[in-house]
Amino acid sequence: RAAQVFNVPIVLSTVNVKTGNNKETVPQLRKYLEGVASYDRTSINAWEDKEFVEAVKATGRKKLVFTALWTEACLTFPVLDAIKEGFEVYIVADAVGGTSKEAHDAAIRRMEQAGAHSISTVQWFCELQRDWARGETVPQFMDLFIQTGGTAGIQFGYDRD
Repeated sequence: RAAQVFNVPIVLSTVNVKTGNNKETVPQLRKYLEGVASYDRTSINAWEDKEFVEAVKATGRKKLVFTALWTEACLTFPVLDAIKEGFEVYIVADAVGGTSKEAHDAAIRRMEQAGAHSISTVQWFCELQRDWARGETVPQFMDLFIQTGGTAGIQFGYDRD
């Protein structure tokens, strides 16, 4: 939703949906991605999929924000490859999970050592909003903030009820 509010291009990838081995993007996310193309692949590393990489490059962006299902696989491998190609990469550390806390933490460290920047979901929202003077996005920003666990929005008078 934040990407839509702030007009950030979205490149969505799935793995092994066409083969029948996996399912489509979970409905809780898919409902916010109407009209967004999904690039299905067989490789664990999305960066090894030509269509996916072409879609990323077609955005014209040099800063990329990544999230994934598994930190140590679906996130780590394309992040490392994107960094090698000169992209500035941000990983949303609390929007991905590992097979264990240790696996998640090790993968985050590996990506950071390679040059990725770890951020949180709320931190990303704040970076997108940047200035309270951008009044047109403040209500959506506060809604996102509150829905992801922020409580300051109620103090500022943006209670959703």
